[in-house]
Amino acid sequence: MIVRSESLKVGRPCKCISPVPSRYDHLSQEELIRLLEARDRRDATRFGLVWEANEIERDRAINSDFVALDLLPELSVGPGPWRNLIIEGDNFDALRHLRMTYAGEVKCILIDPPYNTGKKDFVYNDRFVDENDSWRFSTWIEFLYQRLIIARDLLREDGVMLLCINDENRAKLELLLDKVMPGRRIGSFVWRTKDSANDAGGNMSQVHEHVLVYANPRFQFAGKALSLDDYRNPDDDPLGDWTPQPLTKAETRLSRPNTYYPIQDPATGYWYPCDPNAVWRYATETRVEDTSQLRSDTIEELIRKKEIYFPACKPSEVMRWDTLEDLRKAIRAGKGPRLPKKKTPLFREDLPDLEFWVGKPIAPGRPSRKDYLKRKTKMVAPLSSWIAGKNEEVDYVFDDMENAFEVIRSERGGEGTDTINAILGNKAFNFPKPPSLMRALVTQAAPGPDDLVVDFFAGSGTTGHAVLQRNAEDKGRRRFILVSSTEATPAEPDKNICRDVCARRMSRVIEGYGDTPALPGDFAYLRCRRIKPGRMLDIEHAQVWTSLQMLHLDSLAAYADAPFLTAGDESQLVVYVPRYTPDCLAALKRAVKPCLSAVIYSWHPESIRQKVRYTHVEHAAIPESLALRFGLRA
Repeated sequence: MIVRSESLKVGRPCKCISPVPSRYDHLSQEELIRLLEARDRRDATRFGLVWEANEIERDRAINSDFVALDLLPELSVGPGPWRNLIIEGDNFDALRHLRMTYAGEVKCILIDPPYNTGKKDFVYNDRFVDENDSWRFSTWIEFLYQRLIIARDLLREDGVMLLCINDENRAKLELLLDKVMPGRRIGSFVWRTKDSANDAGGNMSQVHEHVLVYANPRFQFAGKALSLDDYRNPDDDPLGDWTPQPLTKAETRLSRPNTYYPIQDPATGYWYPCDPNAVWRYATETRVEDTSQLRSDTIEELIRKKEIYFPACKPSEVMRWDTLEDLRKAIRAGKGPRLPKKKTPLFREDLPDLEFWVGKPIAPGRPSRKDYLKRKTKMVAPLSSWIAGKNEEVDYVFDDMENAFEVIRSERGGEGTDTINAILGNKAFNFPKPPSLMRALVTQAAPGPDDLVVDFFAGSGTTGHAVLQRNAEDKGRRRFILVSSTEATPAEPDKNICRDVCARRMSRVIEGYGDTPALPGDFAYLRCRRIKPGRMLDIEHAQVWTSLQMLHLDSLAAYADAPFLTAGDESQLVVYVPRYTPDCLAALKRAVKPCLSAVIYSWHPESIRQKVRYTHVEHAAIPESLALRFGLRA
């Protein structure tokens, strides 16, 4: 160490002070340069989330060992082959394997990651991170970043990622997602976790959480199919069935004075005033000189086409004032035309056109535009960002809402704990999400009957439960992949959340518990195992067979000791030859010859290629092909 001061010669080593060990001492010159370059790039960031991260450790983690999966039939449920998977292990490891086998195939990733509360709510690098950790927030962000950057590669072109988060960390997670999936933000849901108050300080009750939504370009929520019951033809309109839609838009008479005007029904002579806070959607010919420049019809043209509906009313309901003073008195008395739903008065004494209404017959209803069924190009109502309670009344807030919308409904947070207690007999997991919430999200985000749903923070398995419930409702064949860790620590070495909570819950759900009937389903139980760098030859045949099936098929069978194993059908056959001998050649040819497509994986691909020369058969080397897919060199 070089010390410079007035009492010491500049550049002269100070013998009284020992060199201080640096946390960078173990890094090579090349690694130090990469670290500095990464920090230069980070420091150049002008806007976004910045956090402390060890880029060297990150690089080593992603590009070091291979992750294999051990299939444990004794912990699996169902006779197999299994369509659903539960994976025990660090989700970083599991995600790396899933990227090798399911990249671009997942419709929905639905996760409830740790909320970084500081109450030992997540394990990173084999230890709990708690509130005393001075780098807790950076550690949490880095922990999620490493996983999300891999998870995004799993999504289909129409895939979506849904992430539950509390209010405190919502902004941080959203900024992180903007970095992981730039330009892919769809929006967010908000839901109330409890009915009781929760004073979090400042006399503010924090009882809401969020679900962030990031998706690939082709994704759309299922929404809700518009009810055809809303379409009728009471006036024998030659264009067919129609439903009334509001004529107004969210602009005031001051911001859009040209669309603030009265409308008259030519058939009855009745007049309809404009709402000064929500003017008409269409222009009027009385205020537009050149209508050819308009992008839509004028109100007069729509009336001539009979595409404006005027509601019927009794003559006794029609309002009329013969003098301006009579009209002013009526306004002060709270009388006069009002909006049907909000009951907001349409007349005020400060309006500039009150004299126009003197002597005019004023109808109480509101005209609307006919929305014809034959013109509909989209028969789905959009999804509201508000997640309502099960019995909460949800109504339109504005009279100018043009379309109905679908509302997700959920029980409060206590439903999750009650469900765990009912299934397992005790409170085996803290703060599980309500099954009704997760089922509603699955319904909207994975509407296809064969969609694949992944939860790599599976915890107690609520997402898997929701998938099976949704399948039971619509006879679907959706699959789930759940990843959960043991959460074992030196203090609790035998703790295993994945086996004893997640898998046990799913087992009870599939087999039935108490008075609750069984839900159709199964799962294979898998466990992550790391293979050290340069040791790919140590991979076991059962691990290879598991990976190959996950790579090519939508079900998984246990490994059997045989000359070769096959899975799939004649359209696509997957073959694994663990130990090639000439004795199995005839049977191997018979297996692949009638297929439209087949791929043979083996440790001796050239030897087999020389004997099995079919144009529809592909040959691949083990372990090289798996290592390359994983991003390693065998």
